[in-house]
Amino acid sequence: MLTTQPFDDDHLHEECAIFGVYGHEDAAALTALGLHALQHRGQEATGMVVYDGARFNSHRGLGHVADIFSSEAAIRRLPGRSAIGHNRYSTSGETIERNIQPLFADFQYGGFAIGHNGNLTNAVTLRQDLVRKGSLFQSTTDTEVIIHLMAISRHETVVERMIDALRQVEGAYSLVGLHKDGLIGVRDPLGVRPLVLGKLDDAYILASETCALDIIGADYVRDIEAGELVVINEKGVESLKPFGSTTKRPCIFEYIYFARPDSVMEGVSVYDARKRIGIELAKESGVDADMIIPVPDSGVPAAIGYANESGIPFELGIIRNHYVGRTFIEPTDQIRHLGVKLKHNANRAYIKGKRIVLVDDSIVRGTTSKKIVEMMRAAGATEVHMRIASPPTTNPCFYGVDTPERDKLLAARYSIAEMAQFIGVDSLAFISMDGLYRAMGETGRNADRPQYCDACFSGEYPIRLTDMDGTEKPAQLSFLTEVLRRAGRR
Repeated sequence: MLTTQPFDDDHLHEECAIFGVYGHEDAAALTALGLHALQHRGQEATGMVVYDGARFNSHRGLGHVADIFSSEAAIRRLPGRSAIGHNRYSTSGETIERNIQPLFADFQYGGFAIGHNGNLTNAVTLRQDLVRKGSLFQSTTDTEVIIHLMAISRHETVVERMIDALRQVEGAYSLVGLHKDGLIGVRDPLGVRPLVLGKLDDAYILASETCALDIIGADYVRDIEAGELVVINEKGVESLKPFGSTTKRPCIFEYIYFARPDSVMEGVSVYDARKRIGIELAKESGVDADMIIPVPDSGVPAAIGYANESGIPFELGIIRNHYVGRTFIEPTDQIRHLGVKLKHNANRAYIKGKRIVLVDDSIVRGTTSKKIVEMMRAAGATEVHMRIASPPTTNPCFYGVDTPERDKLLAARYSIAEMAQFIGVDSLAFISMDGLYRAMGETGRNADRPQYCDACFSGEYPIRLTDMDGTEKPAQLSFLTEVLRRAGRR
């Protein structure tokens, strides 16, 4: 099997997207459109649960939103004025149908559906305790732990039970919940994962990013605050702060790569942030060259900023073919190697005889960067320099991002000089941590109290990693594997 996305597969991947609607007759259609806009946050599976005033209807499937919700018939089977939806990119649990969210449960007090973006860092510990008490799990996702905690809670209302459950979990999460009386949205106490509130006529919208509001013509109202739970029903929006006083630490990688560039997060334009990162990068590590070339598509805004600051022309030296499917099968190694060019190709006429600076958002394993450099040299570049719009990624993320184990991260194993030699560039430089924070509008990184979650660069994890052994730097958890290991079955 040959991937035709060699430049995409070596990036970090966001876990999930969530979307919710309350009070609109076209709730299902709006949710499908919102999930379309958020497809970049999860491509493995998608699902939706809709409430029609009497019953909950659901539809889920493996694949993209267009594959699952493209037909009118699929939407007609989901009547109702309130809905939640979810796109999945798994970091815990297998890619199987029973793990597709939103998850649904029939409680004594009625049905409840939940969608989750993030990762719970004490889910294994909680799950083992729940199983000992008699809980029967239907999925291998960490999200289901919340449902079981709600089921055994002694509180009366759905909201009280959800708060009770969330006070027992650790980790990063943005959640949407749907029950017969309304819609719930909640963000973890540090606000690591994003969630915004919008309004369309008299209906309220919850979404992972503002680009999902744009696609349906909804107005942005505000970001859900760190540690805030909102209850949306016929009375409007009620805001609760059940976790006490909190200091937000949103994920800084949202601004570098995860979020769509046309989104706005915490009042900051993602596109502008990426351009400012490029400007800071040029100030810190300028180099004499003939042109600045972005690695498509995520490197484009930073490359524009770099070019503007350096005065070196910006050119599309790598052309992306947007009309290629994900995979195909070929019998020979030679043809398989040529497949790298199916989606990206060097703009040879511009590159030949030139000194170039490649700008990318990050380096993970380094395999992609190596292929890009080889492509540029084969196209006739006389010098190839690389500038990275993030600090070196030295640590895995445990808060909802799919990252390799630490020993597979290039920056965790090599110095920058060694990385440059491995990739094959004439020079390599990353933006500094202070430069990154300056681009975000800060004076620099506050070492005593960082303004963002930057654990993938610093190794400073702001939320406890309860499920880890604690004896060494932890590896990215596979939820089912860890459950079986602790049970002595693997």
